[in-house]
Amino acid sequence: METKQSIYGLTKDQLTDWFLGQGLKKFRATQVWDWLYVKRVKSFDDMTNLTKDTRDLLSEQFVLGTLEEEIKQESKDGTIKFLFKLSDGNLIETVLMRFSYGLSVCVTTQVGCNIGCTFCASGLLKKNRDLTSGEIVEQIMKVQHALDEKGLDERVSHIVVMGIGEPFDNYDHTMAFLRIVNDQKGLSIGARHITVSTSGLAHKIKAFADENIQVNLAVSLHAPNDELRTSIMKINKAFPIAKLMEAIDYYLETTNRRITFEYILLKDVNDHVKEAKQLARLLKDKRHLSYVNLIPYNPVAEHNQYDRSEKEQILAFYEALLKEGINCGVRVEQGSDIDAACGQLRSKQMKKQQA
Repeated sequence: METKQSIYGLTKDQLTDWFLGQGLKKFRATQVWDWLYVKRVKSFDDMTNLTKDTRDLLSEQFVLGTLEEEIKQESKDGTIKFLFKLSDGNLIETVLMRFSYGLSVCVTTQVGCNIGCTFCASGLLKKNRDLTSGEIVEQIMKVQHALDEKGLDERVSHIVVMGIGEPFDNYDHTMAFLRIVNDQKGLSIGARHITVSTSGLAHKIKAFADENIQVNLAVSLHAPNDELRTSIMKINKAFPIAKLMEAIDYYLETTNRRITFEYILLKDVNDHVKEAKQLARLLKDKRHLSYVNLIPYNPVAEHNQYDRSEKEQILAFYEALLKEGINCGVRVEQGSDIDAACGQLRSKQMKKQQA
């Protein structure tokens, strides 16, 4: 396994401190940052305004890339799903999606997931380890390099931290990642163009509220009452809805920023009008800063107890929320002709390797 640290894991301040610690000038860190994220070179040798000794020192201390592309699936709608192999052989997924407002990348934060949502492909394989901040940043860089190679002058403009794993279960590395990609002298991806999704780790939601960062927050809710939510999301045992809502109230009071509630519609499980009305009551006092994102379910073979809700049922649920004054919408689906559900491609490849 690679023992050198990925240079992509350093924030600008950490890189500056490293150069100063080596007895080198502070401006050298600015030069390297520019090579990494503006010129986007793939080798230290390409950093031509550095001395050879400095380039050699960087090569001795750091690696510039640890991810290898294993599989790339391209959808007819422009969605691209990447399966990357890490330096220790583990596999992760990253997805590029095209929207009218720009190019969005969904990144993974853990190898596997321990949250255990019963409908999710990501949790089919238990957490092996957290990703480092460098491995999360490099997902963005690998996608951006792939775009650069096409010569179309396209750039990643949005990020969703919604891939495999629970970002707030890997809190420190996730926060470092956010600060690296948000840096205005680097990739300069606006904080309001970045969304982090959590399954509801209440204490981390409070910590995130105190970060003084403009990054958007989404909460995977998926049910409006404890009995139903616990049956599909075991995290609800540790952080039941009352505890979760207390943390969300703290977040809203502290940041005054809108929060998105994600709600996957499972046929005849959580998609009735009665659940819509319960959800509306739950969010009533937060509706001025809330948005409900209704998500059609992507069936997963291993979770065959669930089916996709009928269009009529989705519409009825949506209209019931609107009637109660809840801002909501139905997510536009991307990559439906490839392994669209998060974790599906990785799970399939792991099975092939084990066969």
